[in-house]
Amino acid sequence: MQGNNLKKKRFNKIVEDIKKIRIQGATNIAKAALIAYFLIPSAKSKKILLDSRPTEPMMWHVLQLAEKIPEKEILMHFNGAQDKINQFVLKKIKNKDTIFTHCHSTNVSKALIYAHKKGKRFRVFNTETRPLYQGRKTAKELSKTGIKVTMFTDSALATAMEKENKKDKEFVTKVLIGADALLPQGIINKIGSRTISEFARMNKIPVYVIADSWKFTKSKVPIEQRALNEIWDKAPRNVKIRNPSFEFVPKKYITKIISEIGVMGYNNFIKKGKSVKDN
Repeated sequence: MQGNNLKKKRFNKIVEDIKKIRIQGATNIAKAALIAYFLIPSAKSKKILLDSRPTEPMMWHVLQLAEKIPEKEILMHFNGAQDKINQFVLKKIKNKDTIFTHCHSTNVSKALIYAHKKGKRFRVFNTETRPLYQGRKTAKELSKTGIKVTMFTDSALATAMEKENKKDKEFVTKVLIGADALLPQGIINKIGSRTISEFARMNKIPVYVIADSWKFTKSKVPIEQRALNEIWDKAPRNVKIRNPSFEFVPKKYITKIISEIGVMGYNNFIKKGKSVKDN
């Protein structure tokens, strides 16, 4: 009885951490949901977990697999996929690159850290990613391994992606962002991703989306609207606040998708992505 209570307590803690974005990043959310599900494997548990973040197709995919595949076998996919992604990203990064990234993506951070450990020397520009400042997590992870990071406010992204002055030869050479969902017509990622991608295209800066193919879905993914007090706690009575957490980025702004199945244009990825099980 006590063991069951402990499992329930841990399950509820994981659900709460997913809701409150204490656990962030599609891969980390999927892994946490998988652990929670196997604590109390049931249809009810699955529904509770899916309701905690309805914008995460990777979590949905993992929980579908959990009904018929052992936990250890599913977890093996994540490590194997990241290893392949690391190798593909390594080939795309050049010495003296300035890489722009946004928010926090496990796939992106691990690939950059791997490239740095393999001897590539580059620097990273990133955004704070308000209102929850997820960009700080990225900056901490990268700088801890010796990668030079320069952080900008979200509203300074145009300045960050342009030459700061005529003497500055270290300007943004490529954009690497993650994705919470890969759809047939584009991706869903953290709010701000579309503006970054549009500006990059205007300035002929390639945009690479780094993501596990398990994030692909043909289903409609809702845009999460988060708590208003994340923007302004106790705002004046007549001030209306909207807090969309994600947004859609059309495929025309994406140069290549880098996943464990390869480096390819968006349409080619979709052809292969359709083979990913998506019941």
